[in-house]
Amino acid sequence: MDYQYEMKELTFKGPEPSGSHVETDLEAVFTLGEEKTTVKGFYAGDGQYRIRFLPLKEGNYTYKVSGIVSDSGSLSVQPARAGQHGPVWAEETHLRFADGTWFHSFGTTVYALAHQSGELTEETFSSLREAPFNKVRMCLFPKHYNYNHNDPDFFPFNILPGRKYEFRDAPAFVDPSDEIPVWDVHHPDFRFWDSFEKKLVRLDKMGIQVDLILFHPYDRWGFAKLSPEDNLVYLDYLVRRFAAYPNIWWSLANEYDLCRAKDLSDWPKFEDKIAETDPYHHLMSNHNCFPLYDFSHEKITHCSCQLRTMTMVPELQRKYGKPVLYDECVYEGNLPETWGSISAAEMVNRFWKVTATGGYCTHGEVFLDPAQEELDEAVLWWAKGGKLKGKSPRRIAFLRSIMEEIGDPLSPVVGGIWNLLTMSETELAQALEKLPSGMKGLVRVMLSMDKVELTRHVDAEAEFVGATDDRRVFLFYYGTDCHARVTIDLPEDRVYKVEVLDAWNMTRMLANNAASGKTVIRLPGHEYMAVLATAKK
Repeated sequence: MDYQYEMKELTFKGPEPSGSHVETDLEAVFTLGEEKTTVKGFYAGDGQYRIRFLPLKEGNYTYKVSGIVSDSGSLSVQPARAGQHGPVWAEETHLRFADGTWFHSFGTTVYALAHQSGELTEETFSSLREAPFNKVRMCLFPKHYNYNHNDPDFFPFNILPGRKYEFRDAPAFVDPSDEIPVWDVHHPDFRFWDSFEKKLVRLDKMGIQVDLILFHPYDRWGFAKLSPEDNLVYLDYLVRRFAAYPNIWWSLANEYDLCRAKDLSDWPKFEDKIAETDPYHHLMSNHNCFPLYDFSHEKITHCSCQLRTMTMVPELQRKYGKPVLYDECVYEGNLPETWGSISAAEMVNRFWKVTATGGYCTHGEVFLDPAQEELDEAVLWWAKGGKLKGKSPRRIAFLRSIMEEIGDPLSPVVGGIWNLLTMSETELAQALEKLPSGMKGLVRVMLSMDKVELTRHVDAEAEFVGATDDRRVFLFYYGTDCHARVTIDLPEDRVYKVEVLDAWNMTRMLANNAASGKTVIRLPGHEYMAVLATAKK
């Protein structure tokens, strides 16, 4: 039986390709009424060719296969089974499944999940089953960095004839210019790809999206230095194999700006290659270390950001009109490095700030046992997986439960001095004229600051407020402020139930059951408090 949103695989026997095992002449056209979907097939080794199709609609399909093998047939695709929602796509500044269900992304990071031992992999999956995360960022290529120097069991490609791979315990970013190419991208190691796909299937069954990182600079094997031509061959094979998985996203790179073997002109070529090979238009973005990527590119679906300030969701939404994901906001842990030493409370704080303003946040965890002697043997979640040790995940679960209860996504409610950062010069002038005379002088003095000074000042007093587009729900988050009371501004034509939420202690308390307009709410005077207002009708 075939079902909507579940991959259908056609397998054919044929002769082994005489040249490239990637550039295979095989495709199928699936037809439903007037709609046609063209899918490229791939060689899977052992004389097997496969074509994978993801039916986005129910109905009676016909298909015709051409190329190295020929075939035709039909599929009767039944309506989606419970829990199957299809791929996640961008809808304006939010994320939504193909069936219309909103997707509230609560991600985590396990960069080298695909390259660990079987025992450690099982421990990771066991942890994920109990965790609140519905998205995981992971790399296709192995990663070489602090606390993660092990070789995987298999590599994506076979070694070129006459070449030899040798282990080099090189520091991160060492990328010798005289390095001799080792990898034959035209001859995949099918053991790697088969193993990787088993993980994709398991994650899909757990309801977890895979934000798959296609390139990164943390490399000692030479994958970061594939030639421009080889990069496109690799992407062609990758997308032919993986595009029909409903839970896949394309992350062009982790820290694209540190990929020294590539320049800015390469990334749009990768975007084009993926877009032309992926008939299902999975989400695609590019993650930064320092300068943000240009998310205005047509084929880029969302903003994937590494940022230390949690105030940029409204600005980026306004600039690009796309969802904003904080895919790296540094990590809960105890490392010597600053990027791996924030507290659980601060990780939770960052999640609430991003979520309350209509963005999506991603977790990471890096706890080192102080008694650990051999650092390469350390198992840090962010690198290898294993067990979650931090205190933030269950509190992130509390936030996720709130968002899923709300149902609809939030959009930022930008007001006060924070609004100055999102306004054009014309809008600022118009707003200034409407202010009371006593306020005009204050705002003019603020606007005399240069952009950097103003941003630093306003960021320190940012407001983290979001609302559903129909103003049915408002969420106010106060971070490290310790208010005894706050005044919230609600629509006057509706009646709201107002609750006080404690983000750290995970409690809810009714504060007002009939609130409208400006309403004073008492708070306990400590950190990490929020107010949730829900319309009663």
